[in-house]
Formats: sequence, C-alpha cells, structure tokens
Amino acid sequence: MYEFDIKSPSKLGKAVRMLRKHEDAQVLGGGQTLIPTLKQRLAAPSVLVSLAKIDKLKGISSDSGTVTVGAGTCHADVAADDTISALSALAGGIGDPAVRNRGTIGGSLANNDPSACYPAAALGLGATIVTSARDIAADDYFQGLFETALDETEIITSVTFPIPDAAAYVKFDQPASRFALVGVFVSRKGSDVRVAVTGASEDGVFRWAGAEEALSANFAPEALDGLTPSGDMIGDIHGSPEYRAHLVGVMAKRAVAAC
Repeated sequence: MYEFDIKSPSKLGKAVRMLRKHEDAQVLGGGQTLIPTLKQRLAAPSVLVSLAKIDKLKGISSDSGTVTVGAGTCHADVAADDTISALSALAGGIGDPAVRNRGTIGGSLANNDPSACYPAAALGLGATIVTSARDIAADDYFQGLFETALDETEIITSVTFPIPDAAAYVKFDQPASRFALVGVFVSRKGSDVRVAVTGASEDGVFRWAGAEEALSANFAPEALDGLTPSGDMIGDIHGSPEYRAHLVGVMAKRAVAAC
C-alpha cells in the first residue's frame, strides 16, 4: 500500500464537497473492489472519501409498488429482505459471507464490473439510480465495461426497483470468485418483459432485445429455442465467446422457468 488520507464525513453534502475539493479523490463504499485495486497499485488516489458513517445511505423501504435500497446497504441486508425475491436471491449469491457483509449495492453499481450481479438486477427490473445530483434510469446508466453515467463528483444515494409481477435471476458462477460467468435476470410486469445479461458481453451488462420480444409473445422457456444474443461475447480462460453465448440461452430459459 501507499500513503493516503481517509475522510469519513457523516453528511452526504460534505462528502460531495470533499470530492470537489480533492481532484483525485475516490469514494470508498464497502471497499470490496477498491481496496484490492489499491493493493495492486492499479489506482493511487491521495484521498478516500468513506461513506460508512452516512446513515442516510443505508436501509430498505417499500412504497407504492417500489422498493428503495440505500446505496450503503450491504448485500447481506438486501438478501434478508424478500420484498422482491429475485433481488434477495441475487444478493445472497454474491461472494461469501465476508463480502456480503461489507460490500454495498451502491459500490457495485458505481464500479459496474462486467461480471457483477447487481447491474443485471437494475437493468432487468428497470430500476432508477438516484444520485446526489439527479435520477438516472438504468437504461441510461450503464455505458460499457466499468463505465457509467456518473460524473466525477456524483455519489449514488439509493436505487429504486419497481416490484415486478414475476422475476428470477440465474447465474453460472465462476466458483473461485462467485462472479457471474453468465447471469440472466428476467422480469415481467404487466405486458413489459425485460431480460438483462451480465458476465457475457465485451460491452458489459445489456438487455437482450430478441429474448424480450419472444417472451412478450409467449412467456415460456421454449419461446427462447434457437435464439442467441448478438454482439461480441467475452472470450477468456473460463470460456469461449461461443460458450458464453450458449450459456446465455440456457440461463435465460432457467430464469423464465423460475419466474
């Protein structure tokens, strides 16, 4: 490690002001990605702005057909709330108990790892990412590998998820990390069907339009027979692009069956 300062404000406004004051400052949520990154010297901010003492960012509430999760809420707490069972199950399958009790939903969405689970939930449910400056629809928020619509001094404060009529998340995980080799989130609310895929594409999380169209006509696993996602799939030591494309179809069918 190297020398840096940690600021721990108790108010959101003060945290934002600290980010504006220190040009290379970075936000520290649960630290499950940032701390390993610092250890490997892949990032070297002079100031970390910890959100741990901002109680306003923690907690889960439901109202008028939606569930709002504070950005500082850890995965274990999301897993314990079953208002949206698919979201609860997704959170319970992240990492191990140590990760689930430290990592936060806001940190995951801000980092936007291409194999993370929460981006699939946000996109698959049509969530709204609420920040210190504005509200951002999930369809506009994710912009590629590790890229989001967030400005440099913008902090995620909460995420609002519409409660679906039915939803399920199924992933084929990498056993060492439990990140998704491929993960598919399917939801249905009225006539609106959404299918979000993580872990597969070189462009990060994405909506599978072909599957949505097929399932809108017939919400059944067999509606996806013969369909494969378009675009560039990831190829690495864990699987070829063709393997991942095949897994997307398999996981999607399983998710529909689980709805």
